Amino acid sequence: MRWTARSAVLPRVAIALGDPAGIGPEIALKAALDPVVRAMCRPVLFGDRRALEAHARCCGMSVRIESITNARDVQINCDDIALVNRDQFAEGQLRLGQLAAAHGESALDSARAAISAALAGEVEAVVAAPQTESAIKLTGIEFDGYPTFVARCTGTPAEDAFLMLCFDREGRETRIVHTTLHVSLRRALDLVTQPRVEHVIRAADAALRRIGIASPRISVAGVNPHASESGLFGDEEEHIIAPAIAAVKASGIDAAGPFGADTMLHMSGYDAFIVMYHDQGHIAAKAMARNRTAGLTIGTPVLFSSVAHGSALDIAGKNQADSSAMVEAIRRLVGGTLQK
Repeated sequence: MRWTARSAVLPRVAIALGDPAGIGPEIALKAALDPVVRAMCRPVLFGDRRALEAHARCCGMSVRIESITNARDVQINCDDIALVNRDQFAEGQLRLGQLAAAHGESALDSARAAISAALAGEVEAVVAAPQTESAIKLTGIEFDGYPTFVARCTGTPAEDAFLMLCFDREGRETRIVHTTLHVSLRRALDLVTQPRVEHVIRAADAALRRIGIASPRISVAGVNPHASESGLFGDEEEHIIAPAIAAVKASGIDAAGPFGADTMLHMSGYDAFIVMYHDQGHIAAKAMARNRTAGLTIGTPVLFSSVAHGSALDIAGKNQADSSAMVEAIRRLVGGTLQK
């Protein structure tokens, strides 16, 4: 079955509040009240009620927050906000703009609850507001980004979860998939193996089909400058990446490469671009679409997206946060088609 914006019953999307001391609750509120979002889905917020109320007051918002326990039955009424309340902060305990272990724990607890709701069929997709890695580090909880976190929450091997950055560039949707992510460059090179490259291409193809692209075309980058110039600058392209591309093509996936990462993104006709390590994708995305990038976790059973900007502790509670990245993250999940 496919959900569409014209469906009689709109899909339910969980929005985890992220770091409650940052701009997460503010952009979650703004996105949940956005007419574009409400035309596409039924948003359900996951997080602490007091944190949400504090941000609403700072933004001068007068909204009725309805606490619910099961997102399956959520309804949309005027300016009402449906909230699965985690009840994490006592009165006056939250400190906007401050680092605290409680804030990091709250961000992960809200995301975990939203993912659990998706696994239970209570929501069709999850979008997470930004967390603060420094706050999470204070908790002692292992965390190196949302993709591996989603993997752990869904019982998926961490190496099977990948990040797809999505953004609009001159009216054309651009998607960048990372073979490796939050590891050192030296470690990333060790992780670029033929099985892993094959796996990320297959995960990208499956994700593209899941969001409604019937016949995806995928471009794959090399790891060396200019994709090694036929072996002048390394042999990973010849011995690892090219064989991986050949293997997936033999199974029916339309993949091409390896191409130089510095020129690949200018190529037209591709639905996704696969890069080998963090900076090959992130530098390009942030240069071309600053604060307008959504991060989609692929390879797990849950449709999960997050904004690709930080929690902006310096402007928390000042009604200055722009929710456009979160609106775009939601649109990319449910604005076209969402298979169920």
